[in-house]
Amino acid sequence: MKLGLNLLLWTSHVGEMHYPLISRIKAAGFDGVEVPILAGDTAHYHQLGAFLRDEGLACTAVTIIPDEARSPVSPEASRRRAALDYLRHISDCSAAMGAELLLGPYHSPLGVFTGVGATATEKQHCAEVHRAFAEHAKNQNIGLAMEWLNRFESYFCTTMAEAAEYVKLVDHPNFSSMFDTFHANIEEKNSAAAIRAALPQIRHFHVSENDRGTPGKGHIDFLPQFQALRDGGYDQWLTIEAFGRGLPDLAAATRVWRDFFPAPEEVYLEGGPLVRKLWAEAAAPRLQSV
Repeated sequence: MKLGLNLLLWTSHVGEMHYPLISRIKAAGFDGVEVPILAGDTAHYHQLGAFLRDEGLACTAVTIIPDEARSPVSPEASRRRAALDYLRHISDCSAAMGAELLLGPYHSPLGVFTGVGATATEKQHCAEVHRAFAEHAKNQNIGLAMEWLNRFESYFCTTMAEAAEYVKLVDHPNFSSMFDTFHANIEEKNSAAAIRAALPQIRHFHVSENDRGTPGKGHIDFLPQFQALRDGGYDQWLTIEAFGRGLPDLAAATRVWRDFFPAPEEVYLEGGPLVRKLWAEAAAPRLQSV
């Protein structure tokens, strides 16, 4: 297992001013960071990647669909082409940084709804974009893990089962999905069971508390979910994702109206050790019910 931390807690564009923070995250025992890529060019991310390697940190990358003009689900072919161009650029930046995985809800713009669930046509349109995107990323050794969201943030895929079915529709070996405990806490009847049913499609895992605060300070029971992962042979990233009010646009999109911790440092100083502790406990032998 590799322990990661999503930097969206502090910024949507990581720069030199954040290097001391990243060094502190490394000192706290993390294996890598999750870097938001929403703007910038390949030269910027090449420089950032060099710093991360010097620190001995690996990285993943995360992005979103920024607007309806670049939406993979749009009925307009020109907008879908713009979405593919955008995603290819994000993949180029990820490759320049040395990321091994690019994830996020890059299926549709955040908070944009049609009043109904995703149609078969929308899924076909999106799958065409994602298939080409996956091939581009594959050539750069960047894996893809699409994130599904809860029903209050998106209408495209809102359960692990829906995301797993969509991965099968895309039908590309470099395209998979991921699991986020915050969204699952809203949408899944049994998160551990949802993980077990879709483990072949899960390529990444977000550890996120029910209030988006510090893991272990809320009510999500992470241990059964870690057990489901370990039982299925998952040995990849466990990345803590928490949000605060420091980024007004992101706070508005994720409905963050209050602080969930006394200081953001609590997230990695207390959350990191908790994740490692529970991951170790998840490997312990368990009594089997009869």
